Amino acid sequence: MLFASRGAWTVGALVAAATLSMSAFAVEPQESTSLQPLVDSGDLPPIAERLPANPLVITPTERAGQQGGDWNHALMGTGGLSMLVRYQGYDPMVRFTPDWSGVEPNVAESWEVSDDSREYTFHLREGHKWSDGEPFTTEDVRFWYEDVVLNDNIAAGSLNFWNSGGELGALEIIDDHTFKVTFKEPNGVFIQQLAWADNDQIVRTPAHYLKQFHIDYNPQANELAQEQGLDSWVALFQREFGPGANEFFLNSRRPTLAAWDFEVAPGENTEQAIAVRNPYYFKIDTEGTQLPYFDRVVYQIVNDPEVLLLKTLQGEVDMMDQYIGTPVNKPVLFDGQEAGDFGFYTLKNTAANVMVFQLNLNHPDPVKNALFNERSFREALSHSVDRQALIDGVFVGQGSPAQPSIVEGDPLYVERLAKQHTEFDPAKANELLDALLPEKDDEGYRLDSEGRRVTIIFEIDQARTTFVDMFQLALPMFREVGIDAQIRTMDRSLWETRVRQGREYDATAHQFGANAGIAAILDARYFVPFNANAMYAPGWAQYYGDPDNPEAIEPPEEVKAQQELYRTLLSTGDPAKQREMMIELLNNAADQFLVFGVSLPPDGYGVIKNDMVNTMDVMPNSFGWPTPAPSRPEQFFKG
Repeated sequence: MLFASRGAWTVGALVAAATLSMSAFAVEPQESTSLQPLVDSGDLPPIAERLPANPLVITPTERAGQQGGDWNHALMGTGGLSMLVRYQGYDPMVRFTPDWSGVEPNVAESWEVSDDSREYTFHLREGHKWSDGEPFTTEDVRFWYEDVVLNDNIAAGSLNFWNSGGELGALEIIDDHTFKVTFKEPNGVFIQQLAWADNDQIVRTPAHYLKQFHIDYNPQANELAQEQGLDSWVALFQREFGPGANEFFLNSRRPTLAAWDFEVAPGENTEQAIAVRNPYYFKIDTEGTQLPYFDRVVYQIVNDPEVLLLKTLQGEVDMMDQYIGTPVNKPVLFDGQEAGDFGFYTLKNTAANVMVFQLNLNHPDPVKNALFNERSFREALSHSVDRQALIDGVFVGQGSPAQPSIVEGDPLYVERLAKQHTEFDPAKANELLDALLPEKDDEGYRLDSEGRRVTIIFEIDQARTTFVDMFQLALPMFREVGIDAQIRTMDRSLWETRVRQGREYDATAHQFGANAGIAAILDARYFVPFNANAMYAPGWAQYYGDPDNPEAIEPPEEVKAQQELYRTLLSTGDPAKQREMMIELLNNAADQFLVFGVSLPPDGYGVIKNDMVNTMDVMPNSFGWPTPAPSRPEQFFKG
C-alpha cells in the first residue's frame, strides 16, 4: 500500500533519495545557524568535518525547509517510552521506506546479501560520528556483539532475529567500515527485521562511552557502580546501555546517532523532557542544509488523558496520534480544530485487532493455569462477548466482529481464524462452561476445582482509554455466564513491570500485531508466542528465544511445533515459500485459538498543527513501521 504526503511526491524519488551522495547535488553543506557560535569559538568543528564523507541526502517530502524552532510533543507518563522510537529514536542500520514498500539504506551506506540469504555484508559511512564527535565504526559493532551480546551477565534485549538454525549469527569485522554477518541457515528476513522498530541495538551501543562501565575494560567498574549505589558493574552497565526502549531513553549521558540527543531525559524532570539537535547528524537535504530542521523536541509529561486532550485543544501538541486519537475524542477535536489551529491525518490501521483478550496461559496458579489452557474455556469467553455492542458503543459502529487475524483480501487471509467463535451466543458459552465448571456459588459465579470463585482480573494500561471503555461493556457479559471478570487499571510503567515483564497476572489486553503481508510475518505475536509481546504466554515466548533460561517454560508439543515452523519461515528468503508457511501457521493458530479479540480496526487518525510541513496525510498505524518515524521527522519543520 502507498501512503500520501501533505504535498506531492513520488515513491521513486523517495527511495532514490536514500542513495544519493552530497556530491551528486554539487552543493556545499550549510552550517547550522544555532551552532555557528560554537564553530566560531572553536568549541565545535565546522560542518564539513562533522558530516561523514558520504552523508545521506534526503529529498524533502514537500519542500526544503529551514532550521530552528521546537517540535512540541507529549508523553503519557514515563512508562511507555517506546513512543520515543516513533518520534526521535528511529535511525537503524537500514530503515523502512515512507510508503512501506521496502527497506532503504540509513546508517549503513549499502549492503549485499548472498543468494542463499546466509551472508549479509554491510558498509558503514566513512567519517560517521556519534553526537559527541567520536567516530562510529565497526569497533562499536564488535563491542556490541562480543562484549554485550555474548556476555552472559548482560541482558542485551531480544535478538531472536539474529538466530538461525539454533545458532546466533557470526560477526566478522572486515575493516573499520565493513562487517559481515553469517548465519548457519538462511535468514531470509534479516534485513526487514533490522528495519523493525526497536531492533537497532547494534547502532545504539557507543563503545567509547560504555567501556568505562564494563569490567573487561575498566577493572574499577565495580567500585564505580558502588559509588552510585549499585551492587555491581553489571547493574551500572545495564543502566547506561539500556537494552529496551523503557531503559534506553532514560539516559541523557549516552551519545547517539539519531537526529536529536536528550538534554533532559524522561525521569530527570517530572514536567518535560528535551532533546536537542545532534550536531554530527549524518543527513542533509538537497540544498545542503544539515538535518534535522527542528532545533529541539520538547515533550510535556502528562499523566491524565483528559489533560492531554486539553493541551491538544489548546494547540500545545504539534503532532500526535497514540493516546489522543480515540473515537471518543474525535468530535471534541473536530469542533476545536479552528481554535487550536490544527487538522488531522489518517492512519491506515495495520493491527491484528482493536483489542486482544489474553489469558495468562503460563499462570503460576496451577488451577488457573489448567483452566486457561482449556481451549473450550477460551471459546466460551469469546462467545460471551457481544462484539457488535462494543463496536457500536466504542467505535461508533466502525468495524465488524473478528478475531486477531489477517485482513480480508490479503493473500494470507484465513477466514476460519478471523471468524470462528465470534458469534454472541451466551447459551453456547454456558454449555461449554457447564462442562468445565458446573458448580456455582450463591451469587451465580462458577467455582473452580478447588471450590474457589472463578475470578479473572484483566490488568490494563490506564492510558488506553478505548480498552477501558470496551471493558466497561465486556465485564458484565463475562459475569452473565458466571465468570467474575474484573479490571485493574494502572500507570503504563507499572503495567510494563507487572505484565510485559512479569508473570503474576491473570490476564491483560493489548493491540498491535499486524494484519497483512510482511508485517504479519514479522509480528506474528498472536499466532505464535515468540517474544515479550506474547503476553498470553510469557514463559513459552521465553522458550522460543532461550529454552535454557530459568524463566522459560516448555510449551505443549503443538505450540513447540508452531514455534519451529515460524523459525523455518523466517529462515527462507523465497516469498512464495514464506507465504505458504505463513498460511500453515495461521491455520495452526486457528486450531490452537490462544487469544480472542473484538474487531479488525477501522482507520484511525492523528492531530497535526496546520503549520507543520513535510508530513504525510496518510500513514500506516504500526509499531513495526513506527508511526510516524519512517516518514522522516528529521525533515519536518514549521512554515
